[in-house]
Amino acid sequence: MPVANAGHPCSIGPRLVRSSAKGSNIATPVDTSPKPRRIFYGWFIVGAAGLVVFSSAPGQSYVFSIFIDSIIEDTGLSRPGVSALYMASTGVSAILVAVVSRLADRYGTRTMLVAIGIGFGAACFGMATATNIVLFYIAFASLRGLGQGSLGINSILLVNQWFVSRRGRAIAMMGLGAVLSNAIFPPAARFLIDNFGWREAYAVIGVLAIVLIVPVTLLIVRNRPEDIGLFPDGLSGPPISETREVMAGTRRDTRIFSSVSFWLLALSLGTPGLVSTALVFHQTSIFQEKGLSATLAAGVFVVFAGSSAVSSLVAGFAVDRIGPKTLYAFSMGALLLALALAVVIDSVFMAVAYVLVMGVAGGAHHIVQGVIWAHYYGRHGLGRVQGSAMTINFCASAVGPLPLAVFHDLTGSYTVGMVVMMALPVLSVLALVRAGPGGPTRLVQPQRNVNHPS
Repeated sequence: MPVANAGHPCSIGPRLVRSSAKGSNIATPVDTSPKPRRIFYGWFIVGAAGLVVFSSAPGQSYVFSIFIDSIIEDTGLSRPGVSALYMASTGVSAILVAVVSRLADRYGTRTMLVAIGIGFGAACFGMATATNIVLFYIAFASLRGLGQGSLGINSILLVNQWFVSRRGRAIAMMGLGAVLSNAIFPPAARFLIDNFGWREAYAVIGVLAIVLIVPVTLLIVRNRPEDIGLFPDGLSGPPISETREVMAGTRRDTRIFSSVSFWLLALSLGTPGLVSTALVFHQTSIFQEKGLSATLAAGVFVVFAGSSAVSSLVAGFAVDRIGPKTLYAFSMGALLLALALAVVIDSVFMAVAYVLVMGVAGGAHHIVQGVIWAHYYGRHGLGRVQGSAMTINFCASAVGPLPLAVFHDLTGSYTVGMVVMMALPVLSVLALVRAGPGGPTRLVQPQRNVNHPS
């Protein structure tokens, strides 16, 4: 590899190099013009991860909510019954994500994504062919476990390995996959259900999931930049934060369940999942209660997708400057406003305003969720930490729909349940402030062997 002018690193254009041969005084021009910079391979990784996130839609709440009424009509299950089934299946997802994230630390995200992609497609086919409640539960639990949890956590872990100083914007770019998924899959699912049936719809999107996830993972995904001779962010060396730790002889404090700060952080980050999942899960029913159509309930996901996209992109660049905690406080303010709007929805305009604010809150929180654990705990062994946190997050999501359904059955309206939920964003911000940045980021001096005289 040619070496740049060491004495003048900013020199450009040709320079003269005199021959060292005896008796020679010939000056030879050497071109030192900067070569065109190649696109950092990490951005291809971001694109692949975004496609995986896009393809996880069949296991996400915003798609399943489109299927709920058709499933209830076909199977005879009650709405609280489906909510309880959803809660149990999301609990399976919570357990599975902790296992899968640890396997990703051991075997790499590439191997895990291929295996999960195949299993996810099989789960979609299981939903299409289930003939009794047991088979339906197994298929749905697999769909939630692989789609909601395993695909998402592996995509986040993958991007976090490739970026450090530009982590926020990389997660934002990856998140465009979720935004497009929110915009495309709900109307597409509605179309397939209306024209072919809900079982056939799941079969179609199952084929699509396998085709999109498996080949792209095999062709593009690599676990870490170091595996192909690169460093995070496309830099010429390791991240400064990791270099400082090595030079200082210190390591990150990676305590999880024994750390109060971890619990405060994890429980706080579980609040948006609980509230937004409850609202999205019952969105069709909420809209119909307000005199709005099921078609509108599915169609406004396009508005949600647009506002979430803009929010994610802005938040992705902002979080690299202001840090994840400030951004989280903003997202909770937006979520509180969305709950207030949900209570007073009475027109198409108010419905659009509601999902617009929901999109802003969701987009900002997506960035926080993607960067905060690597921000405090670093890249190495991240699956163990973030997987445990995601387990708590999914448990919160699993709980969300059931109490809102119970409030509806007890009072005949969703209003009381949504008013009660308004306290959660406020409490989560207070808990996050209490956690303090000194907890997860504290560096612990490693033990040293000391030889004592006998």
